[in-house]
Amino acid sequence: MAVSVFDLFSIGIGPSSSHTVGPMRAARLFAERLTADGLLADTAGLRAALFGSLGATGHGHGTPKAVILGLEGHAPETVDVDRADLDVERVTHSRRLNLAGTRTIDFDPGSHLILHRRRSLPHHPNGMTLTAHDAGGRTLLEKTYYSVGGGFVVDEEAVGADRIKPDSTLLTHPFSTGDELLRRCRDTGRSVSGLMLENEKAWRSEQEIREGLLKIWAVMRECVQAGLSREGILPGGLGVRRRAASSARSLRAQGDARGHAMEWVTLYAMAVNEENASGRRVVTAPTNGAAGIIPAVLHFYRDFVPGADDDGVVRFLLTAGAIGILFKENASISGAEVGCQGEVGSACSMAAAGLAEVLGGSPQQVENAAEIGIEHHLGLTCDPVGGLVQIPCIERNGMASVKAVTAARMALRGDGRHHVSLDKAIKTMKETGADMKVKYKETSRGGLAVNVIEC
Repeated sequence: MAVSVFDLFSIGIGPSSSHTVGPMRAARLFAERLTADGLLADTAGLRAALFGSLGATGHGHGTPKAVILGLEGHAPETVDVDRADLDVERVTHSRRLNLAGTRTIDFDPGSHLILHRRRSLPHHPNGMTLTAHDAGGRTLLEKTYYSVGGGFVVDEEAVGADRIKPDSTLLTHPFSTGDELLRRCRDTGRSVSGLMLENEKAWRSEQEIREGLLKIWAVMRECVQAGLSREGILPGGLGVRRRAASSARSLRAQGDARGHAMEWVTLYAMAVNEENASGRRVVTAPTNGAAGIIPAVLHFYRDFVPGADDDGVVRFLLTAGAIGILFKENASISGAEVGCQGEVGSACSMAAAGLAEVLGGSPQQVENAAEIGIEHHLGLTCDPVGGLVQIPCIERNGMASVKAVTAARMALRGDGRHHVSLDKAIKTMKETGADMKVKYKETSRGGLAVNVIEC
């Protein structure tokens, strides 16, 4: 299965790639299917049922909002984040939905959008079933979708694939394991980013790849700057204060930015995740719950590495994408499936690899950096307090960003030889996720999610 760097890095909306971006895409696909099958004109009503983690933490992760927006034809990449809440309020108060943006039907979110908090569908914890019916109650279309992490969506007929329509594109240098990636680099004499660039040319020209990645970088920068300028209380009822802006002011007052580089890295990540928690525009990298790590480490490269330029940004993202593919194909990037080790852990690994590449690391050192990044997140649980991506998610991104920089530096001081391969670390992550109790996998039924509330 061919996976592009642009599958792993996509522009979307917070607070969650698997609970917001994925369900919005699934709902939009359902509306498009009704239109394509000629069923839209006969549709008088519909029902949306959310299961597993989507049902357990749906409200905190914005899933009902995402489903409503998707059914009205909005996409995560283009939805107006300033109008999104107003559109959902309109539907809630009027109990009328503008299906596919063209047909108005009765829809009461309170009764037609059901969250099953303890029921799951068979193939993945993030499942949802959409059913459309005519005026007589006859079912016109029923589809089950799974949001499998990072905004990827599959329908019931494509379980196990990476998207609704499996991509069979033939790549110049295909790889599915870290060992294969290193072998390809050795045989071709290319760097990890160079190898990934050749593969990306199966879909786009080199100029389109560069422009697309720099656009992603521009959105990351905008998100960081917005997060460093906004203050106030994050939505959701926990009363969590935004801290990035005030902390940035304090750091600027101290001067000597280079002497506080790691503190800036932490704040860059927190700025992104405060924006994400507010439902603003972010880059899924590779998930929204871990969206601050790669932007933060890229900012470290730009601000604190002499000679940093756009070419380095492109190489960084290509390398990070190559590592992300290994996690996507051999384990998971879904917190509901393997815990936060699959989100923050994979993002840390990707960021460490990207930084090692642009700092001059060999493919072996890049692989070593990626391995260090994930090894020291193994077993990390996903236990969001109140079902919100605020505690511990925001601080966790800041900590992982510093770990990524440290991992790259450690790898570059070696020669690439190490005892634990990236493949073994990814395999361990998958097995650990399988062993992890469900209450620690984005259900808000264990860990901090219950102990903070009880206190």
